Amino acid sequence: MRTIKAQNIIKTVNLLLTSLLVLMAYADLFGQQRKPEETEVWEPVPPVVTPGVGNQPPSDAIVLFDGKNLDAWESVNGGGPAPWMVMDGYVMVKPGSGAIQTKASFGSCQLHLEWKTPIDTAGKHSQERGNSGVFLQSRYEVQVLDNFRNRTYSNGQAASIYKQAIPQVNACLPPGDWQRYDIFYNAPQFDSAGKLIKPAYVTVVQNGILVENHFEIKGNTMYIGNPEYKAHGDLPLQLQDHGNFMAFRNIWVRNIQD
Repeated sequence: MRTIKAQNIIKTVNLLLTSLLVLMAYADLFGQQRKPEETEVWEPVPPVVTPGVGNQPPSDAIVLFDGKNLDAWESVNGGGPAPWMVMDGYVMVKPGSGAIQTKASFGSCQLHLEWKTPIDTAGKHSQERGNSGVFLQSRYEVQVLDNFRNRTYSNGQAASIYKQAIPQVNACLPPGDWQRYDIFYNAPQFDSAGKLIKPAYVTVVQNGILVENHFEIKGNTMYIGNPEYKAHGDLPLQLQDHGNFMAFRNIWVRNIQD
């Protein structure tokens, strides 16, 4: 009986070993079939873009203002030449002349611009100091304002999405210092009937600091009332005349994919 039991144990062990060897063979075969190359994607090849050095824009940027002229801009008030003043490498708002806008229209984009607020702040506070705005697609405003030691309503300070999003931090420099915005914008999408199918999103970096992180825009930025979307396509970028001697320079834009 012991011999039969021993034989049965040996048979069972041999069967288990055989099964294990078969499983190892299948595992080895499967491993040979799965190769790193299977998850490599070679097409399409991203185009080469040369980054800008210093204040230079990247090689695929559309330069909107290089300090020389406003040929890429026009007046919002009925078109015609942009009425602002081109000075020593920058453009200054001509208070009371109205906003300016790009002649070209844009959708989703990366926008870079630098701005400077007036040094004379005597007797001015809140929204009176260094006020302007960057309007994406002519209707979604990233606020420009002197908020260096100047309190205002939080959803209307510099780098806010006007009356919609409060910036995560106040990254403002003193009046008279050049400041910069790098804005990454995904345009809203509408169906053929004009219904919103995807809202706009915006990320804002001010002076190298992330201040708005992929914020979902709720609609047109309104001074009074609640935001709402109205169907549109690509539209010009605008800079606001709010009655202050604001200066801008190094403005360029890149079209991006959503």
